[in-house]
Amino acid sequence: MSERLDLVALTDAAEAAARAGGAIVAAGFDHPSNVREKAPGDWVSDVDHASEEAVRSALAWSAPGIPFFGEEGGGERAEFGWICDPLDGTANFLHRFPAVGVSVALVADGVPVVGVVHAPLLGDTYRAAAGDGAWCNGRRLAVSARPPAQAIVATGFPFRRKDLVDDYLARFAAAFGAFEDLRRAGAASLDLAWTAAGVFDGYFELALGPWDVAAGALLVREAGGVVTDWAGDPDRWLGSGDIVVGAPAVHARILGIVVGSPGSGPGADKIG
Repeated sequence: MSERLDLVALTDAAEAAARAGGAIVAAGFDHPSNVREKAPGDWVSDVDHASEEAVRSALAWSAPGIPFFGEEGGGERAEFGWICDPLDGTANFLHRFPAVGVSVALVADGVPVVGVVHAPLLGDTYRAAAGDGAWCNGRRLAVSARPPAQAIVATGFPFRRKDLVDDYLARFAAAFGAFEDLRRAGAASLDLAWTAAGVFDGYFELALGPWDVAAGALLVREAGGVVTDWAGDPDRWLGSGDIVVGAPAVHARILGIVVGSPGSGPGADKIG
């Protein structure tokens, strides 16, 4: 389907929508309202909802007729449609840690073909269209070329899924020994964007939602990286939320550490 789409125009639409949501996030950074807990450690505020509505409205105007699904308000999940995280890293946002993103992806036949991650508090906008490369603020991105022993790898903790903790911690310990260091920023969309930009050399996490990973994973692929689930399948990560990405050599090393994990099931957790 993607070859019949004007992906550049749709990426422009996604970027404009992400920036509209990001303006609301930036305006609310010092005074979020109506903060509540959806589940232990999983927060939401009026800013999340307002950002999602801004993204939804912008896309309805610039790309009418395409189904939209947002993390907070839901919508229509379709084989061809938008997927949005209006404020990735809500816990960071509430603690005034500026590592937050607005993530907008277009999925066609179950595969992301457009992806935008906007970091409104950091001044960076990452974008990709299938076959057109990955870019940040007009600069083309490429994954790193560091050897695994010198790699810094990002991760996230499955804090809402206590049944996964022992399985995850065993792999965390192995990764800590295999790589130079690990990082946990708390915003999956930015972990993926930073991997595409070569800031991080790889990233792995369990049980994320499709809104967390769809846009950022396309950035990694378009920057020359590899994206799979924890079993090495290049097609199932969007549904399971279990994701491993990185420059080819680092991805292979992470995969060697995590392979054999029992996994987590579809979209079970929301980090941040």
